[in-house]
Amino acid sequence: MDTALLFDNAIVLLPELVLAVGVMVLMIVDIGRRGENGAPLLAGLSVAILLLGIGASLLIWGRPPAEYLGGAISDGFALSVRLVILIAGVFGVLLSRNYLPDIERQGGAFYSLQLLAIIGMMLMGTATNLIVLFIALEIFSLALYILCGFYRESPRSIEAAMKYFLLGAFASTFFVYGSALLFGAGGSTHYARIHETLAAGGGNPSLVLPGIALLLVGFGFKVSLVPFHMWTPDVYQGAPTPVTAFMSVGTKAAAFAGFFRLMMTALPSFHDQWAAPLAILAVLTMTVGNLTALRQSSVKRMLAYSGIAHAGNILIALVAGTGAASSAAAFYLFTYAFMNAGAFAVVIALEKKDGGENDVEQSSLAGIAEKFPALAAAMAIFMLSLSGIPPLAGFFGKFLVFKAAVEAGWAWLVVIGVLNSAISAYYYLRIVVAMYFQPLEEEGEEKERLSVLASRSSLFVVTVAAIAVVMIGLQPGLWTGVMRGLGQ
Repeated sequence: MDTALLFDNAIVLLPELVLAVGVMVLMIVDIGRRGENGAPLLAGLSVAILLLGIGASLLIWGRPPAEYLGGAISDGFALSVRLVILIAGVFGVLLSRNYLPDIERQGGAFYSLQLLAIIGMMLMGTATNLIVLFIALEIFSLALYILCGFYRESPRSIEAAMKYFLLGAFASTFFVYGSALLFGAGGSTHYARIHETLAAGGGNPSLVLPGIALLLVGFGFKVSLVPFHMWTPDVYQGAPTPVTAFMSVGTKAAAFAGFFRLMMTALPSFHDQWAAPLAILAVLTMTVGNLTALRQSSVKRMLAYSGIAHAGNILIALVAGTGAASSAAAFYLFTYAFMNAGAFAVVIALEKKDGGENDVEQSSLAGIAEKFPALAAAMAIFMLSLSGIPPLAGFFGKFLVFKAAVEAGWAWLVVIGVLNSAISAYYYLRIVVAMYFQPLEEEGEEKERLSVLASRSSLFVVTVAAIAVVMIGLQPGLWTGVMRGLGQ
């Protein structure tokens, strides 16, 4: 094979190849390390590998779209999703440092699994073949099952891992059967060939809608769409918080990327059939997520239901089904990475490290602006941005998605989205009110809970995320040009 052609093919998966080599290096270093001080070295090496992955993504950013052996493509949308996932990965590694004893003792396994999950997530955004899509889904899912139960001394962590594994395995079977039906409908596993066959009137169109329905179960589980969301709060609360912070962003970005590319590349001719059911799911997801979040006392569970509601917002972009909508979704995920990871970083900074049974109740945030003004200010920025208040990044994420939906003729869906944003403002602002306008507890467990701060790396994540949320909000046009959608 010609060397230039080989390079052009291999460069499609350059970021994934960089991380794959990095995982092998990480495991070799872990085997050769001595003593108990290896975890900081492995964490630093993991961050370096992820930064190299970001560099590889930027290196191929301006190249024209190229497909590798009919299985993966490198285009603007794939590169945008990669950037979101890699940023979430860097934050996840930094938040993991000095967090749990098991991470300290088994840093090599923990960080290797995290990098493998990132590889699978990035492949989801590049996949143009149903087989590659399923392989990518299983790569990151299997890694996350283990990471959720990594703190083996915590019953809650083990419970979270088991729930995630059992329900995830169940959802994967729906995904496989749905893929099989699409293969039967289009006579191929390649997205473009499925579209060409069905658009020309060939194949077996009667299998398309059942296939979509089954695939929707698999994707709905991964992105926490209602009614496939029941695992989310328990897993988010039980898993180690750095893992929760990472998966809350990375899983959503990867699964939505795969969902968008499949529906808009393989099945655009059936848009009228699948858009309406997805619109109903978007309404249910936004409404159930926000109304249930109103009742939560745990910050982690509140953020879990908040994430469900945000999944509904992103689904509006898929309902619109245009290139502008997919670009808006990529920008939304980009802003969400900083908002959500930053909020979880504050939770980590305020957690009492009591053997893994970690949680922060909303009542424990009362008056912390007096004791930790910087953390309170950062948390206020994240809460205001998540609620969609201008001029922060979250406002422009929602605005672009809603704008694309209105232009595509889904104004009624946008109205429901705006009403749900108003509902979400209540529970987000409730945290801000507690931090700034309620008296600080001076005695008892709440004071002790707030007396332990996380490592400097966690505070670094808080600072970077807060600055990013403000800067993206002040210069949204700069970042919308970077986040590109399908067909752009």
